[in-house]
Amino acid sequence: MPTNDRRRRPVVLAAAVATAATLGATALATLGAGTASAAEVPLSGYELTWGIKQSYRTYVTGMAAGTFTATDGASQAAGNGAFTFTEGSGTYDSTAHTVDLGFKGSVRIVSQAHGFDITLSDVRFDSAAAEITADVTKSGTTTQDVPLADVTVTRTMTDMTTKLTKEAADTLGSPGYEGAEGDPLTVVQKTTSPSPTPTPTATPTQSPSPTSTPTATATATESATPTAPATESASPSTSTAPSEAPARGDIADGTLGWGVKQSFRSYVVGGVANGAITTSGGASQAADNGVFTFTDATGKYDSDADTLSADFKGAVTFKGHKGQGEDGGYGLDLTLTGLRVTLDEGVGELTADVTSLGEKTEDVVLADLKADEPDLAAQDDVITADDVTATLTEAGAKAFGGFYTAGTELDPVDLAVALTADAELPDDGGTGGSTGGGSGSGGSGSGGSTGGSSGTTGSTTGGVTGGLASTGSDVPVAALGTAAAVTVAAGAGVVSAMRRRRTEA
Repeated sequence: MPTNDRRRRPVVLAAAVATAATLGATALATLGAGTASAAEVPLSGYELTWGIKQSYRTYVTGMAAGTFTATDGASQAAGNGAFTFTEGSGTYDSTAHTVDLGFKGSVRIVSQAHGFDITLSDVRFDSAAAEITADVTKSGTTTQDVPLADVTVTRTMTDMTTKLTKEAADTLGSPGYEGAEGDPLTVVQKTTSPSPTPTPTATPTQSPSPTSTPTATATATESATPTAPATESASPSTSTAPSEAPARGDIADGTLGWGVKQSFRSYVVGGVANGAITTSGGASQAADNGVFTFTDATGKYDSDADTLSADFKGAVTFKGHKGQGEDGGYGLDLTLTGLRVTLDEGVGELTADVTSLGEKTEDVVLADLKADEPDLAAQDDVITADDVTATLTEAGAKAFGGFYTAGTELDPVDLAVALTADAELPDDGGTGGSTGGGSGSGGSGSGGSTGGSSGTTGSTTGGVTGGLASTGSDVPVAALGTAAAVTVAAGAGVVSAMRRRRTEA
């Protein structure tokens, strides 16, 4: 085992001391041998699971169009989840009640679009130093034992909270990561360490003081597998139905549920943009940085021809990179309003008025739409279309700074329109959706604001992830996209890049 010359800090907690569960009966049996030379007990068969930071993984595979490749014994959970490193071995110090474990496996993180190639290997967990370290290979150079996160060590060593270090921020390419909360860390024994005829032992007497045991609470919003939103009810109330609407006419009311793109929402409130999302004018956002709901639909429908055109009230504003724009303003300042959905036998368009850094472009066709079914027949005078696929257009790609190419799938669109004034819309506004989390109601509300890595209302700090970028269809690929790319890839140069692009425009 390599010499541990890493920085040492006071022991936060006797991590595995109370080892009946953590180290297993075999280690206790060895400790019971009673010789002075048995202060360090060999351990093996451990696994370490840590995702670095959920929003960073989203950024890599989203905005950066990159990949994670786990090899040599490491693996990644489904759905761009956390990483697991295996065959952990090391020692348990029976005097200090600490563990020092090294694990097999490596993770390579590559983005040609943003120009980085990083490999993490020889991952180690040292409960005495209360840290995670790894060998980091970047730009062809390997640095050993880089401290990536400070750990709040617990007795069970499961779901331990982590805080990213300055060295982690340097490795990941943005100073905004320093001090940010990382993914929870779990270290567990998967196979029994070899030992001669182990004898089960009662709970050890040297358990830590209760006052020295911190809480091991994992961060809910950084979970690797987001909970899918509940599917909405297929039918409205069974109470007395209103008079049947004509086959064609004016839309009386309605709601539109759309999250733009989950990775963009995460990026805006994350540690790079350090921004916030605000809804107004009748729009709202679901909890936990979820999808948006736009309301008060007006327009026309023809259920015989399976066509509709609906306009929705409400606006959503994304702001980030404060102080990095011209005159010290925001480098990212994007508002979508005036959303309109058109459908004709199951295909159509999503348009919006787009304002970026004070420049407004109207009726930008952001996405092509395709419903699962062409039929727009009303049920109880309500037409619904859920999980309508939204595909980024060429104009949309320009509007979002070119960081998503035309053809990229955005969050799905859900809409429900009432054909009569007394028709009852679904309780959730027909915004169940399959991406982005949360329903279309009950979020931050009209005029609400979402910020921070947890997506909680009102905060403006947090983690990192991918996202959309610039603005209207005829606005140059400038402000937002370039600012975001430069910040993430190089951690600097935002203002100069923005000003150069705006000057060229």
